[in-house]
Amino acid sequence: MTLGKSIVAGMLYTAMLAGANPSFGQNAELTDIRAMIPADAVHFIIHNAPKPVTTAAFINADGSQIDLSQFHGQTIVLNFWATWCAPCVAEMPSLDTLQATMGSETFQVVTVAAGRNPLPMIERFFERENLTNLPKYRDPDMKFAKEMGVRGLPVTVIINPEGQEIARTKGEAIWDAPDMLTLLRKISQP
Repeated sequence: MTLGKSIVAGMLYTAMLAGANPSFGQNAELTDIRAMIPADAVHFIIHNAPKPVTTAAFINADGSQIDLSQFHGQTIVLNFWATWCAPCVAEMPSLDTLQATMGSETFQVVTVAAGRNPLPMIERFFERENLTNLPKYRDPDMKFAKEMGVRGLPVTVIINPEGQEIARTKGEAIWDAPDMLTLLRKISQP
């Protein structure tokens, strides 16, 4: 093998190693935060760098349109769910408890019912499940969800105070578990 081919092969090997090992080349703080992800949150991903989010609107309970810019300055746990989605329904009580536990001027749980979820159906669901701390946002045409890269439900996106996506998970999670609360407190620190 010539020297040029050896250098190229070495560069390719290094690139493949970096892709196979998510902590390769990362700073220690990001590696430490990733180590805090609960063992049962197998699909929870913390991004290497913040990502932009959509400016698409979704609907408030009163029918008015809002977008994520209205939460600027807050860490947001943005959950996409539906009344007909069993894993979504299962995790809603833990999201409600998360909002009751950590909700503040700097931290909010934002739940958005994606697809056909009429407000009366959402209200009945919230009443039946005794959900008192979560908003009743909707995205009936799923434009907001699609622009956020949601391809199934539930999906939860963590957005930093600057309005950028920093983490994401697919599937059900236990949001009020002690180890998840510890992770979310760490992520939301200034």
